[in-house]
Amino acid sequence: MAKDLDRDQIWKDFEDAVNMTPSALEKWLGTDESRENGWKEDDGSETIGHHSGRRIVAIKGKKKADLSDEDYEHMRKVVGYVHRHLKQDGPKEDKEHSPWRYSLMNWGHDPLKRG
Repeated sequence: MAKDLDRDQIWKDFEDAVNMTPSALEKWLGTDESRENGWKEDDGSETIGHHSGRRIVAIKGKKKADLSDEDYEHMRKVVGYVHRHLKQDGPKEDKEHSPWRYSLMNWGHDPLKRG
């Protein structure tokens, strides 16, 4: 997988992209809005974003030294997703209750969060 330098950059980019705390993300993942937003996985049981959010919580619960290659691959995926969707800028009205925001939140980023 990535060299240590690449891992350091992935870590930094992930920390920048994921602006929700693990507890805030877990609380969000427990809502109907979270579970109902996005594309369903092949078996139809869970949306891809919701599954990603659960993986993000697990990653955030690990020490950096304990992260696996698969964790780093998911972290890269999260960064890419967040960056692509932020470029869309969301709806002009009611961003707070939009599928755009809900999708980003499933991936650990609340676009309305300040600071």
